[in-house]
Amino acid sequence: MPRSVREQEILDAAVRVFSKRGYRAAVVDEIAELAGISKPMVYLYLGSKEGLFVACVRRESARLVAAFREAADAGGPPEGRLWAGLAAFFGYVAEHRDSWVVLHRQAPEQGDEIAGELAAARRSVMAEVTGLVDAGIADAGPDAGGGAVRLGAQDAEFVAHALVGAADSLTDWMERHPDESPEAVTVRLMNVMWIGMRNVLAGEVWSRPEG
Repeated sequence: MPRSVREQEILDAAVRVFSKRGYRAAVVDEIAELAGISKPMVYLYLGSKEGLFVACVRRESARLVAAFREAADAGGPPEGRLWAGLAAFFGYVAEHRDSWVVLHRQAPEQGDEIAGELAAARRSVMAEVTGLVDAGIADAGPDAGGGAVRLGAQDAEFVAHALVGAADSLTDWMERHPDESPEAVTVRLMNVMWIGMRNVLAGEVWSRPEG
């Protein structure tokens, strides 16, 4: 069997074990058994338990970013591309729960190298979302709906951070509401964030109540 194929099988097994046990409680023996190889072979391929975990995080984060980017880059208006990207994100999380548990719950508790992998993935998605929001603002025009509110690059960055943060948090909500499809969750989020941004562009802004 080619080394590249065997390595992917080891990572598949490792993701399942890390997701189930957590990093500290996971043992390489169980990963090796699940992958159908010897423990020394796991070390030969990936060096150490830490190296194995880093490889898992790197692969799973790359796959998640690729799923978002492939959907969002399919063409069309910015809001349609954003919807497609978010739906792909929620769909990936729903279909690859073990992967998301490793990225969302296990990885943030580990060291600097893991943090760097997560930060790089987040920056990539954030840049993509910011670009789509910025394009959506430009498409709407500075006086959408006759309003006087103008939104710029900093506003687009703000909305993108809110969207990405909400999407992360909503994955936990999805787990508690398995009846909600990824598409339905995406529509909910777009209704709150994208329609809200449109309302601001149209001049409808919130003001603090008196008293």
